[in-house]
Amino acid sequence: MAISLALIVVFGLAADIIFRKFKLPGLVGMLIVGVLVGPYVVGLMRPEMMQVSADFRRIALIVILLRAGFELRRDTLHRVGKTAIIMSAVPAIFEIAAIMAVAPYFLKLSLLEATILGSILAAVSPAVVVPLMIDFMERGKGAKKGIPTMILAASSVDDVFVIVLFSIFLGMYGGHKVNIAWQLAGIPISIVLGIIVGLIPGYLLYRLFLKYDWQPPRRTLLVIGTSICLLWLEEIAHNVVPIAALLGVMAIGFIILEKEEAIAHVISQKLKKLWVFAELLLFVLVGAQVNVSVAWKAGAAGLAVIFIGLVARSIGTYLSVLGTDYTWKERLFCVVAYVPKATVQAAIGAVPLEAGVAGGEVILAVAVLSILVTAPLGAIGIMLLGEPILEEEKLTTYRFKTLREKLQLPRVGERIRSKRYGTIWKIIEEKEVWLKTPGAEWKGPEPMPAIYLRFWQPESGSSPGTGKTMEYRYSFVDTSFHANWEILYD
Repeated sequence: MAISLALIVVFGLAADIIFRKFKLPGLVGMLIVGVLVGPYVVGLMRPEMMQVSADFRRIALIVILLRAGFELRRDTLHRVGKTAIIMSAVPAIFEIAAIMAVAPYFLKLSLLEATILGSILAAVSPAVVVPLMIDFMERGKGAKKGIPTMILAASSVDDVFVIVLFSIFLGMYGGHKVNIAWQLAGIPISIVLGIIVGLIPGYLLYRLFLKYDWQPPRRTLLVIGTSICLLWLEEIAHNVVPIAALLGVMAIGFIILEKEEAIAHVISQKLKKLWVFAELLLFVLVGAQVNVSVAWKAGAAGLAVIFIGLVARSIGTYLSVLGTDYTWKERLFCVVAYVPKATVQAAIGAVPLEAGVAGGEVILAVAVLSILVTAPLGAIGIMLLGEPILEEEKLTTYRFKTLREKLQLPRVGERIRSKRYGTIWKIIEEKEVWLKTPGAEWKGPEPMPAIYLRFWQPESGSSPGTGKTMEYRYSFVDTSFHANWEILYD
């Protein structure tokens, strides 16, 4: 398995570098690498790696969804919440209906088989969409109207909605008595429970981090471990009550950000570094699941069904954002952002075949083909349209995140040593402030973000903050902290 990991890292990174050089999303290159080294083409990926592929992909998905949670702000969610709810269901319904109508003609499937196929294809891929939306959010692109946040939230709920519909249709095919009303009621129940089971441990983690001054890597690992436990909880409870655990994962990040931004920013920073490896795992392994020969069997008829489904989905997406203040270009971006398919199709595409559905092989072939076609095209479309269409808000909180990453400042409670005098100080206060532009040296929009730090020199018998203190504001034009101080990691 070690050699498989080496192949993922070496070839995945090479593809990422090459594709970025041509201004294309690196994940497209990773997907292609996965297809090529996977068991269905060259066969370099070891069988034991493929056996644990699903677990690795889920862990990688947890990392990116945690990053998403640490970007979700309450005010933005309030702004886009209604649109996100509509987007989570309407486009999928349009796509399923269209495939129901045309798949019996193009693929010779029964009406119920066509419906099962539609419910598989109707899921957007958070693995593709979420990283790209986070990239926009971190740069403040679309921040004014909250478009990336809306797409991020909607795509996550979209999967819950579609998978429930898939379960209903598959149960109906097997002749099982399916309580459709109860199944549909399970959608809001799973969403609410998913958020609750995320908020509770998230709040407990926040309290724990306040009480104990653990280093950022330990905090990050604890957050990841808790998130994995949420997915395990979903598995053991699914026969009793549905839980959308992936929403719970995002809720953990959300509540920590809501309660303590400084802690949230530090953990988010560590997750960003971890994502470099997790991204390779996710997209190379998704690509490795793709059986090109199976996809080939779908042929032109499969492509036609996918295309018609996407047209219907696009109409549904456009209608979902009609009531917003988005421009027609921003609505077009939303349409394109809802194109990519990957993770859900790779996860459940083979389930109908395993369940004995007569058209299961055809369904699998079209599902695989949809990944090959929509994942790269959707990702490229998002990048090409997002850059010129999404407005960069001049005054945005995301500039603070960029600043924090650039400065690498200490946290409250950490000790620092003066490089010039050797004296020991402690950080006792930290906050985000806006400064008036200091002149020609700052080329960005006014005002300028800065991080305010208050230093205290501990003295025996004195309480924190009494005695010798000083303060400083670090910004994009004053990055002098590390020239004067070193952080003491006790």
